[in-house]
Amino acid sequence: MVASQPRLAKKFKRLPKGENGGVQLLLTQNVDHVGKQGQVVEVKAGHANNYLLPQGLAIVATDHHKRMVEKHKARLLEIERQRLSGLQALADKIAQQSITIEANANDEGHLYGSVGAVEIVAALKATDIHVTTDQIRLTGPLKELGLYTVKVHLHQEIETDLKVWVVPTAT
Repeated sequence: MVASQPRLAKKFKRLPKGENGGVQLLLTQNVDHVGKQGQVVEVKAGHANNYLLPQGLAIVATDHHKRMVEKHKARLLEIERQRLSGLQALADKIAQQSITIEANANDEGHLYGSVGAVEIVAALKATDIHVTTDQIRLTGPLKELGLYTVKVHLHQEIETDLKVWVVPTAT
């Protein structure tokens, strides 16, 4: 039995140790409770050998891999910067818009129903602006005739105001 132990040692490569005694890995995908894609993390050897490496969620953190990730991150940052500039242009376009929504109302100006995000998105779509209902931030449904200022949340850093006129339907 003692003679077979050296063969086992040759079969498994030693993984590079981190500062805290764990194994340093580069994550290829987001892993809950470990880190995000592209991060160099330090985990216990058992977690690395039994889960992260066999599942393809991480690779050994070599200098070559780290350089490749930095280049990839730079490309992703440029793409994100372009996306943000496009969203900012859309926010400026939305801020200049004023949409009108017709709704059934009584003589006092109270609506029989209400105007919600779905109606606002449909009115914006008619002006060739495409947003989703979860990007419309209403404090509550619009239940009366009048002018409302509605927040449109395009990104965590980009939010704009939209003027919404609720008018009675022409009969």
